Amino acid sequence: MRNKLFFIILLTGAGYTASAQQDAHFSHYMFNQALYNPAWLTQEKSGYVSALHRTQWAGYATSFDGSGGAPTTQQFNFGMPLATMPGAVGVTAIHDQLGPLTNVHLQFLGAYYKNFNRGRVSIGLRPSLVMQTIDFDQWRFVDPNDPLNKGGRESQLRPDLSFGAMYSNTDFYLGVGINHILSPSFDFGIAQIENRLERSVNLMAGYSFKPTYNLEVSPSVLVRSTFKTFTFDASAIATYQNKLWGGLGFRESEAMIVLLGYNFLKDGILKVGYSFDYVIESREAKQSTSHEVFVRYKLGGLTGGGGKKIIRTPRFRF
Repeated sequence: MRNKLFFIILLTGAGYTASAQQDAHFSHYMFNQALYNPAWLTQEKSGYVSALHRTQWAGYATSFDGSGGAPTTQQFNFGMPLATMPGAVGVTAIHDQLGPLTNVHLQFLGAYYKNFNRGRVSIGLRPSLVMQTIDFDQWRFVDPNDPLNKGGRESQLRPDLSFGAMYSNTDFYLGVGINHILSPSFDFGIAQIENRLERSVNLMAGYSFKPTYNLEVSPSVLVRSTFKTFTFDASAIATYQNKLWGGLGFRESEAMIVLLGYNFLKDGILKVGYSFDYVIESREAKQSTSHEVFVRYKLGGLTGGGGKKIIRTPRFRF
């Protein structure tokens, strides 16, 4: 870990993977792509809202007094295509609890695309506000006169910015996102615990194919790097009759993942998913399982423009 704050968070069980991942990660990344690349928002054909809850290392408790507990993350998303131009806008809110450290992100997304004969090129921006809060009462000090022994809770608010670009067609996508461009820093007035969100790059790619009429298979990969370390997620999901889906995933240096879900209501406008992570590395410092629940609802009345309107009649479609 690069500074004293992250060292203390690791001791309280709030760190994530050995690669010092700064941001929360999700097993349902393939349904949450705008978090890693704002240009992905142009892939949405209608408005949507979604929510996600993740419990990392369920049942974890610190060894000295039980405070801190397992890291948890909640995320809410809203997105909609624009009717007046080829683009989309959205909002994301994230609450990430890591022992004594709380991260809250409020993100605003805007994306633009251009269609070509062979596919679509998209770019996106995501300005955001990041608030970090430390509960100093959860820290434990050998020396009660340590200057870090302040007690109480303190918060700091900083701006941030992300950028993304991607290429896609009907079966394939490839994108790159750059996060924490402004590299915001949090020190709470104590230079020894300065915590800077380092710039990072997310590379993502995916492909869909239909081995049979009723079955669609979608492998994908997400690679994340801070230019010093990297980690990756890889998964493959099979969807039967556009209703029932399941798959397997792997997170480097962390876990094997099982994903299950079902699309409810007409045209599958309500998507519900669950993931089970089984930790396979560094288990002596973690609990062995993580859980994630994902819900997404399409807003049928919010659809984008950019093409000729389809008018349906009992006899003709043109």
